[in-house]
Amino acid sequence: MTGLAGAAPIFLLGFMGSGKSTVGVALAARLSRPFIDLDQRIEAVAERTIADIIEREGEESFRRLESETLLQVAEAPEAIVALGGGAFARAANRELIRRAGVSVWLDAPFELCWQRILEHDIARPLAPDEVSARARYEARLPLYGQSDVRIEVSAAMSAEEIVELIIDRLAGSRSQAEERA
Repeated sequence: MTGLAGAAPIFLLGFMGSGKSTVGVALAARLSRPFIDLDQRIEAVAERTIADIIEREGEESFRRLESETLLQVAEAPEAIVALGGGAFARAANRELIRRAGVSVWLDAPFELCWQRILEHDIARPLAPDEVSARARYEARLPLYGQSDVRIEVSAAMSAEEIVELIIDRLAGSRSQAEERA
C-alpha cells in the first residue's frame, strides 16, 4: 500500500540517529495525524527502558516485545510510526508493515547517525561503540532497502525539508499507482 490516501499508517524506518522520531513528529503535525514512537510505546508498556529490557532479558526478548507492540500499533489508522532501528530487520515485521501501510526509509549516512548517537548520549546497548554500531548499520542496509520509499538524509536537511520530500514521494507513488489502475 502506498501513497497518502486512505487511513494507512506511515512507518518511518532507519538506523538509530537517522531522525525517525524528529521527522515523525513533524510529519504527523503536517498531516494532522497521530504520532507513535514505537520505542517509547514499548517502554511505557514494559514500564522500563529498552536498555534495561535488553540487559536483563536479552535482545531476543526485546525483539519479541517489539513485534507484539508493532502488531498493536499497526492497527492505528492514519498514525505516523517511528520504528526502532531494528524493527524492520525482522521478516515478520516487514510483512506486517507491508500489509498495514507504507514504509519510508530515512537513509542517513552512518557518520551522521553516529554523530547524533554521541550528541544525544542515550544508552544504546546494541551500539556500544562505533565499530559494533557500524557493523549493525551495514548489516541492516539491505533490509532497509526493502522499504516502499527511500529518502536520502543529510546533516544539512531540516526535519521540515525531509517531511516535504516524504510527502512529495508518497503523493508521487499514489499518482503512479492510480495511473496503472
